[in-house]
Amino acid sequence: MPPKKKEEKEEQSPLYLGRFGTSLKIGIVGVPNVGKSTFFNCLCKQSIPAENFPFCTIDPNESRVAVPDARFDWLCDHFKPPSKIPAYLSVVDIAGLVRGASEGEGLGNAFLSHIGGCDAIFSMMRVFDDPDVTHVDGDVDPLRDTDTIFAELRLKDIEYLTNNIEKVGKVVARMGDKDKAAKNEYETMLKARELLKDGKDVRKCTWSNKEIEALNKHLLLTSKPVIYLINMGEKEYIKKKGKWLIKIKQYLDENDPGATMIPFSGALEQRLLDDPDNAKTFLEENKTQSNLNKIIVNGFKALGLQYFFTVGADEVRAWTIQKHTKAP
Repeated sequence: MPPKKKEEKEEQSPLYLGRFGTSLKIGIVGVPNVGKSTFFNCLCKQSIPAENFPFCTIDPNESRVAVPDARFDWLCDHFKPPSKIPAYLSVVDIAGLVRGASEGEGLGNAFLSHIGGCDAIFSMMRVFDDPDVTHVDGDVDPLRDTDTIFAELRLKDIEYLTNNIEKVGKVVARMGDKDKAAKNEYETMLKARELLKDGKDVRKCTWSNKEIEALNKHLLLTSKPVIYLINMGEKEYIKKKGKWLIKIKQYLDENDPGATMIPFSGALEQRLLDDPDNAKTFLEENKTQSNLNKIIVNGFKALGLQYFFTVGADEVRAWTIQKHTKAP
């Protein structure tokens, strides 16, 4: 009888940083007075305070917005069901962060814990000058603001890892190689801390599947995917020109290659929201368009989500699943 052939090992699918599930959220993050709440108001068509002073938003405001899809609209028009359920993007408006937040400045630890409850980040960059809208650092500089944000996130991750390295280190010292999972977790956390100290965000580094398994136990702040939103003045947005756009593109090419960068104008979106009857005419006359739909679609993708449709006379529904989910 010939010897049995060794079964070929099934190729392991790559793992991804982040929480597994479909109830995922994206948080709007930035320094104070860059337009986060105005954007959130327009995105979710709500009315929350958007005043001109730091820390106007203290508790995070959360809402969800339907993901636009022409295919879903066509199905609804064709079947005309009484029930229409689109895919939704959950969005959280988080209080402004200031330098020193990792040590408790401003809303400090509360702000960082709210980011920890999200699964991706809309990083809001203000590029408009307006003497009536103060800036926490006195002048507009989106590159400095972005450096501030991610430096604080790295510092908080370093603090978190230092505490957990000590805890897991005790298990490794006691169990040695007997507890391979603990040893892998310990070594991965040490590696992540050193990278963070070197100014590198966890999401930008290369990790093995075993390391990702370890990191996903902790969901570090710098492991979350980021989309950069460029909040322009209305005139600059319509003209598609601004002194900061090229600088931001160069900055991202150097510091976050391949990152998604979406310009929009909070002032324009607010105008369209306040005067819906004339919104279409205004856009046509100025040969411009809203970028909210593009932002929503990219936010949904950043969470690693996708959806499929079921249709019928009673209901058209978009079912949200994680990317790479296998069919039953």
